[in-house]
Amino acid sequence: MPKAITLWPASSAGDTFAIERSLISQGYTTVAGTDEAGRGPLAGPVVAACVILPPHCNYQQFQDSKKLSANARKELVQQLVALDARVGVGIVSPAEIDRINILQASLLAMKKAVEKLSALPDFLLVDGKFTVPMPVEQKALIKGDSRSASISAASIVAKVTRDAIMEEYHLEYPQYNFARHKGYPTAEHRRVIREIGPCPIHRLSFKPVRECLEK
Repeated sequence: MPKAITLWPASSAGDTFAIERSLISQGYTTVAGTDEAGRGPLAGPVVAACVILPPHCNYQQFQDSKKLSANARKELVQQLVALDARVGVGIVSPAEIDRINILQASLLAMKKAVEKLSALPDFLLVDGKFTVPMPVEQKALIKGDSRSASISAASIVAKVTRDAIMEEYHLEYPQYNFARHKGYPTAEHRRVIREIGPCPIHRLSFKPVRECLEK
């Protein structure tokens, strides 16, 4: 039976490393956060990251990746490297997304990210409603990327990694302009799909792409 844990000490509201610090005080030596990027796009992979932050770093700089500029995210990834933070990345392809659905693909990407660490963490904080299917003590946190610095750091790594992948795909399929919208369903992206159809990295199970194929 997993031991009872306290995740959010009342005295530390607003402290985005409080959950990790609380878990460490309860005997967990390595606490990781995991998050994904790319659930909503019509093209490209879903990418997840898992990060274990050093306990004495400036955790306040790690915020929800959606609130940061692209340059700020890249700088924070470089800081994670400089901090020797433990980082793992997991990637699930569009074909696999079509096969198992985007929710299961997101969880699989997070599982792969955790497994890329040099050793499994003692405890895993997961952004969202669902835990990762693997034998690690863990807790799902709704809006975890604003509650946990470790999850925030993971969201930043996942976003930077996925953006780089989509910029590489832009070179291969420039007509879709993946460098601009990163595969998300913008009006421009939907228009191009309607005009020329999907390419090999499109998610064929997603409605706008599927409807184009059906027509």
